[in-house]
Amino acid sequence: MSSRPTHSGDGAPPVYNGRYELSHQIARGGTAQVYLARDQLLDRPVALKVLFPELSSDSSFVERFRREAQAAANLSHPNIVPVFDWGESERTYFIVMEYVDGEALSALIKAEAPLAPLRAASIASDIARALSYAHRHGVVHRDIKPGNVLLTRDGQVKVTDFGIARAVGTDDNVTQTGLVMGTATYFSPEQAQGLGVDGRSDVYSLGVVLYEMVTGKAPFAADTPVAIAYKHVSETPVRPRELEPRVPEALEAIILRAMAKRQADRYATAEDMQADLQRFAQGAPVLAGAGAMVGGAALGAAATQMMAPAAASTSVLPGLAGGAATTQVEHVTETGETPVPEMPRRRWIPWVVAGVLLLVALGLLVYYGGRQLGYFGGTADVRVPSVVGSTLHEAETALHHKGLKYSLSPEHSSRPKNTVLGANPQGGTVVAPGTRVTLYYSAGLKVVQVPSEYGVPRSAAESRLGSLGFRVQAIPVRPTNPNQTLGIVIRQSPIAGTYEPPGSTVKIYYVSGKQLVKVPTGVANQSLSSVQTAILNAGLKLGPTTQGFSSTVANGNVITTNPAPGSSVPYGTPITIVVSQGPGAKVPDVVGDQAPVAEQKIRARGLVPAEATEPGPASQINQVISQNPTGGTQVASGSTVTIIVDSGPSNSTTSTTTTTTTTPGGGGPPGGPPAAKTDRPRGR
Repeated sequence: MSSRPTHSGDGAPPVYNGRYELSHQIARGGTAQVYLARDQLLDRPVALKVLFPELSSDSSFVERFRREAQAAANLSHPNIVPVFDWGESERTYFIVMEYVDGEALSALIKAEAPLAPLRAASIASDIARALSYAHRHGVVHRDIKPGNVLLTRDGQVKVTDFGIARAVGTDDNVTQTGLVMGTATYFSPEQAQGLGVDGRSDVYSLGVVLYEMVTGKAPFAADTPVAIAYKHVSETPVRPRELEPRVPEALEAIILRAMAKRQADRYATAEDMQADLQRFAQGAPVLAGAGAMVGGAALGAAATQMMAPAAASTSVLPGLAGGAATTQVEHVTETGETPVPEMPRRRWIPWVVAGVLLLVALGLLVYYGGRQLGYFGGTADVRVPSVVGSTLHEAETALHHKGLKYSLSPEHSSRPKNTVLGANPQGGTVVAPGTRVTLYYSAGLKVVQVPSEYGVPRSAAESRLGSLGFRVQAIPVRPTNPNQTLGIVIRQSPIAGTYEPPGSTVKIYYVSGKQLVKVPTGVANQSLSSVQTAILNAGLKLGPTTQGFSSTVANGNVITTNPAPGSSVPYGTPITIVVSQGPGAKVPDVVGDQAPVAEQKIRARGLVPAEATEPGPASQINQVISQNPTGGTQVASGSTVTIIVDSGPSNSTTSTTTTTTTTPGGGGPPGGPPAAKTDRPRGR
């Protein structure tokens, strides 16, 4: 995947992958810097993490960066910042993540610590929930610290920066030799010593974060990272209640159990720690009792004693500052002088003590080993069967035959329903009979409720639907009334409230095109110039002007418009204005009438008759055989109506003379020639 950042012009911000336009830097880390960017395709803000160019030539850093994208992209959880995309630019690599509008937990601790116990427990519970999900999917974070925990403005907790995360069970190391994997203040002892890590290492780091939230101080502090890491391995932290008496004993017990030196003495999983934090929040007894606290303290003291001889000569913490000088630690007296060792007087005493201790150790080993095998009243341990991939019924049966208990935890998956996805403890682990095994099984494809986007701006609707995993198809529609705002969603499909799987398409219909305006009202009987001004002021154009008749609108004033007044039309639409010609008159139908009768009817309507003759049948002499305009036509008062009168057969010997008569109204038929009247005989 390769893409070069482009520039749209001088001084324009770079655009990565032809899609992500940089805005400004919002964070900077040890290997990369994070920018606020805009996804031009979905029109939403994103966080763009760009690897430093000088590190892009280092294959190990590039591999680490690639792993971050893969590790986080495969994790879909409300408390984990999702990765949308990643790619390679001209000189470096980048990752596209969700932009979280909020602040880091480190800023909250700096501003408000010590936090209230319930608030700190709630934040830690959400972090543990995210870690539990990541661990179940084979990913260990390895750098849990306040700076990698984000709090949204509505209080949601999101874990980010899986930059040094590694899939459990992989052997490849994606860091340079000697590179510190994590932050020393929040190291687990095994990280400080360069040993293998698992989910319990994240539990330890979360315990340190919780310690800092409730006390306002980190459990260990020193001038150098090496010295801090040494304290994680060898020293016991000050109890939180000694620094902050308001910390409840139950919460202190949870913290100290999570921070136990040995992995086996901590919570077995982040899920177990999260459950204990929930018990504390609900006021129920927690599983991290006094025994766990004492054990943690005693363990720390024992570790100090065990490391003292080694530290007296040379103490090296593998995995820290590769190539750095080793730390020399010597025992001195309170006066600052190095004591002179005394010569042993009875050399046989240590040998006797050592022999006794060896015999006791062997006895204990035989006894406890025998109990594990079923002797000395003990019960033989069992091995958890491998049930991943089997049906839930098959897994339950296998655990029952082994004498193990189980609890069920459904997860959305593309695997068939009731297929076992994982188990905790995992298959092959040796446990005591009666141990409870959590089975994670497929509940089928995940479905998400489609939210209502009605009345929401198009960009906001696309962003929210995209964050829920939906594909979005935005369809423009013309506005239907002036109250509709451009860009607002007015319809969607599927409708709100339905459940659809992520990846399905949601169509949103948004208002687009010209804004609607109303044709001015109250134009009847107004002057033409005033109506024209009102139309232009409304953002419309002047169309042609036509004429019409009206008994209520004075001649020359406006009757109406087309489209009609009050109609909603697009901005800039031409409007036709209809101007009054006065009341007008309706032409009577006189065809078949005798000429004198026809003329009388025409004059009665305020119109002017005009005659013309044409040869016709002898039976219709002096009758009107046609007229113009036709009967029923509305014309202006005083208009001329021409009637065609039958003059008899064409072989008549009577001569006809056509003369033109000017009517008082001065007109003939509208648009026609002057009226003509023909003198004709009045009888045969």
